[in-house]
Amino acid sequence: MDAAQFRADFPEFADTTKYPDSTVNLWLSLGTKVLAPDRWCDYLDVGLELFIAHNITLAANNQLAEMVGGTAGQVKGPLTSKSVDKVSAGYDTGAVALEDGGFYNLTTYGIQFLQLARMVGSGGIQL
Repeated sequence: MDAAQFRADFPEFADTTKYPDSTVNLWLSLGTKVLAPDRWCDYLDVGLELFIAHNITLAANNQLAEMVGGTAGQVKGPLTSKSVDKVSAGYDTGAVALEDGGFYNLTTYGIQFLQLARMVGSGGIQL
């Protein structure tokens, strides 16, 4: 597993200016330390990729917040309701959030990662 393979499997992260190799490699390095290969077996690469995708998505959100004058690293949950003039939007986040998923529920990649982690029996190691 390397940054090139990650980008091939997740082409939405192909932009190396938005998602630099150094960021991908940071999370890849951490992922290889926290995901036990003897538990993940054949699922290790996809687990690593979902772990990376989740974390770099959060990092990109922090960068975007900073660029528009917000605070990087501010904790926000999924949008549940928003109104502008006569238009409103709301999302049923409970329909897709995993129970006790915590911070992994902040991205679809995190939800997929945690679901897979629970299936391979290593959820307690990551949490």
